[in-house]
Amino acid sequence: MAELRGPITAGEPMSGHVSWRAGGAAARAFFPADLDDLANFLGAVRHDEPLLLVGLGSNLLVRDGGFDGTAVFTHGALGTLRREADGSFFAEAGVASPKLARFAGKQGCAEAGFLAGIPGTVGGALAMNAGCHGGETWRFVERVLMLNRRGERIIRNPEEFAVGYRHAGLKTSSDEIFAGAWFRFPPGDVDAARERIKELLQRRVATQPLALPNAGSVFRNPPGDHAARLIEAAGLKGARIAGAQVSEKHANFIVNPDGAASATAIEMLIGRVQAEVAEKFGISLVREVRIVGDADRRIRQEWEGA
Repeated sequence: MAELRGPITAGEPMSGHVSWRAGGAAARAFFPADLDDLANFLGAVRHDEPLLLVGLGSNLLVRDGGFDGTAVFTHGALGTLRREADGSFFAEAGVASPKLARFAGKQGCAEAGFLAGIPGTVGGALAMNAGCHGGETWRFVERVLMLNRRGERIIRNPEEFAVGYRHAGLKTSSDEIFAGAWFRFPPGDVDAARERIKELLQRRVATQPLALPNAGSVFRNPPGDHAARLIEAAGLKGARIAGAQVSEKHANFIVNPDGAASATAIEMLIGRVQAEVAEKFGISLVREVRIVGDADRRIRQEWEGA
């Protein structure tokens, strides 16, 4: 891989790359210089090499035993953002969703404002069909740029994807990853768009524990209800396990207030919340955050014996 321009490191600590500020290391990490560099990497790396695509790390936990593969960091590399001649907006996967919201808002597209409330990248928003405050990513997707494991670029239409609540993926089995997308937002007033973004950001600050390490909403909202309401009704607001805590500000957030919680503690608290909500209300909360890697068995045994 001598032709690659971005660095490859070994034993990359993932706690410095995820918003929970916890977790193990990736065996290898690649920081592509740009989309061409990523395509070259995919064409050169072994096809059975496990890959972990990382944007801002705002919805990710790597277990304490680490990830035995290569973490690929897109933020800062896949950063192209432009308005096309046909009025659509093209954003590569590493563009922060709030940046796309501001860029579109400055051109009067108020309905892009919900993206300001999503603390991740466009790639993550596409993979999760991220949404908030009534907006969802795929509602505005016109075309998608994909990369396969041979480094080939493929442009696909939304009809080729199965899109649901907090999930999107190709209908056919594929080794492709999200590299970018073209979005089309209804035109509107620039001042209205600016006020919409300001309002959403103020609401986030008022209702979410943004000052503490967190990974956003931990659980999907079950049909007809809210995960936060169920967690609070189960008496779990403020519950702790070894440094990890259910936020006292928003019960669907788990925070790492002192930065001392391990990934194991966070995952155990997630499991406790799921178990107690299921026991009290008969509802199975589905994780929204992604958990990858190997558990550190020694640490897990220590907590289970505590």
